[in-house]
Amino acid sequence: MAIQPQELAIPIIDLEPIRSGTPEEARATGKLVYQAFRDVGFAYIKNHGVPQELVDRAFDWSSKFFALPQADKDKAPHPPYGWWHRGYSGVGREKVVQMVFDQDSIDQLRKCPDFKESFELGREDDERTPNIWFPDEVLPGFRAFMTGYFDTCYGTALSLLRAVALGMDLPEDFFEGYHTKRDNQLRLLHYPPVEAALLRDGAMERIAAHSDFGTMTLLFQDEVGGLEVEDVHVKGQFNPAPYVPGTVVVNIGDFLQRWSNDTLKSTLHRVRAPPMARDGLTRARYSIPYFVTADRDRTIDCIPGCYGDDRPKKYDPINAREYIEMRLNATY
Repeated sequence: MAIQPQELAIPIIDLEPIRSGTPEEARATGKLVYQAFRDVGFAYIKNHGVPQELVDRAFDWSSKFFALPQADKDKAPHPPYGWWHRGYSGVGREKVVQMVFDQDSIDQLRKCPDFKESFELGREDDERTPNIWFPDEVLPGFRAFMTGYFDTCYGTALSLLRAVALGMDLPEDFFEGYHTKRDNQLRLLHYPPVEAALLRDGAMERIAAHSDFGTMTLLFQDEVGGLEVEDVHVKGQFNPAPYVPGTVVVNIGDFLQRWSNDTLKSTLHRVRAPPMARDGLTRARYSIPYFVTADRDRTIDCIPGCYGDDRPKKYDPINAREYIEMRLNATY
């Protein structure tokens, strides 16, 4: 059975049966995953396939990177345009915007930038958006570890895609066929200490309320907290999604919501002052999201079973690259 954390009705689901259970156990787990993504848009996943020792090392490497002198971090600069989402972005560079594409509106939103710094990477053989690295001597071993971690997360993503397919009574490999090229993104995030009062009154934001762009997101977060998810029953009310040891937070993105004809829910979420913060400085926070997106050359149409005579398609077919780049260009 799924477990309901006290603060928020996000279920905790064991993914192990997808990899090693009987067909009946795998399908039952798929139903739990599907129900969570249909009703809440979020789930805590345990036994997800990324060893805890590896997760701990990823956070250690992330901490080492963000502790580098600013001049060293700036040796891997994020390009000035959003679609090439690679490299390092300093505090205040990015503003996450929610479905806003008018330049004047974007400029107004950017007056309250997100108070974070980040480092982005994708697959090493990506010719369209190659990774941007600093010289290896700046932080020896960082590149090798992160590219390996990227691949490990991809394995977990495939298990989750199988679970969703089983839960929707689709062929088990339905979604895998659209996610073969690893056109995904690993992101290291650091939220420096900031006056908690500034976050609470909106003068500064950690990450503004938004939904994610792609198919789904795997979020590894530390114990500091600050992630909040909009209540699906009360628009505008955000509830804490606290750190749960041994789990990864998984949420549906806008692309999969569209693909499913709004059957699956891409829920608004944000990062604000952690629950334990007082009026002094907040603690630094680190998180590592892995964004899963469909292969760029694939065009998707409504998933079978999500439309019919009494339920027309809401969206036209769309190319994965065009959709994601449209969203990314609004953030930089």
